[in-house]
Amino acid sequence: MKIALFATCIVDAMYPRVAHATVQILERLGHEVVFPAGQGCCAQMHVNSGYMADALPVVRNHVKTFTEADYDLAVAPSGSCVASLGHQQPMVARRGGDEGLAKDAEAVASRTYELAQLLTDVLGVTDSAAQLGSWFPHAVTYHPSCHGMRLLRLGDRQKDLLRSVGGIDFHELPDAEECCGFGGTFALKNADVSGAMAEAKIANVTASGASLCSGGDASCLMHLGGAMSRRGSTGADGTPLRTVHLAEILASTREEPLDVSGPLELSIPGGKATVRRRESANTATTAPAAATQPASQPTTEEVSR
Repeated sequence: MKIALFATCIVDAMYPRVAHATVQILERLGHEVVFPAGQGCCAQMHVNSGYMADALPVVRNHVKTFTEADYDLAVAPSGSCVASLGHQQPMVARRGGDEGLAKDAEAVASRTYELAQLLTDVLGVTDSAAQLGSWFPHAVTYHPSCHGMRLLRLGDRQKDLLRSVGGIDFHELPDAEECCGFGGTFALKNADVSGAMAEAKIANVTASGASLCSGGDASCLMHLGGAMSRRGSTGADGTPLRTVHLAEILASTREEPLDVSGPLELSIPGGKATVRRRESANTATTAPAAATQPASQPTTEEVSR
């Protein structure tokens, strides 16, 4: 099967290793993965902020890109973005008076799956260890993001895939259905409330006894991971409490295990990318790819400044 990867903004910009892991998983199952080059944002953040007119060209770009591309099905390692395609894009098109675009958006959405949804419902993966070779010998709990749980109705698909990973020490998360507090621009506009919700979620992650929190949405993991880092949160084993995307755990194998000894964020596999860091108003320096892995993740509080 030819599967198109919808990388999503935050994965492309902040967590490229999640996209890489998604490709690894699908290729391991024998599928061809293609990347429609014109893709961009799904317009979720525009819609959630009330900018419907600004969302329209963004929706048009996504629909055009994935309508013209040659593939059988599309996948995204993000429940919220997949939910946006079916829940928001047709609405934006109709509000803009473009019924043709709305129908095309619905057609694209009908062929686009969240990763666990595709693996379970279409590709028949029920045992990650046996069918994907997944191996991850760490204490892990799982946070089900709101869009995946409430709009996509993913149920236990992501959790079941995690529980079947070889060597994993899976811990149930107390009050798992509670929101982490991110909510896109909600975290910027309501930072105090968002931060309090993150605190409650982190307390439950700690109570679970796990040292790592996984999930299917990079945005929620960024929010929680940043808060964990800023507060110096530690797991039951005394190591720093961290977040890691479901795709990276599923892609981890005995032969090529995911290294969780250092920062898990902003990692570009197999590359020598450079990043500019401002030293002063007039100077800048370049650093190797390893420098893109900071000691701590940014929190939404810091991003909003």
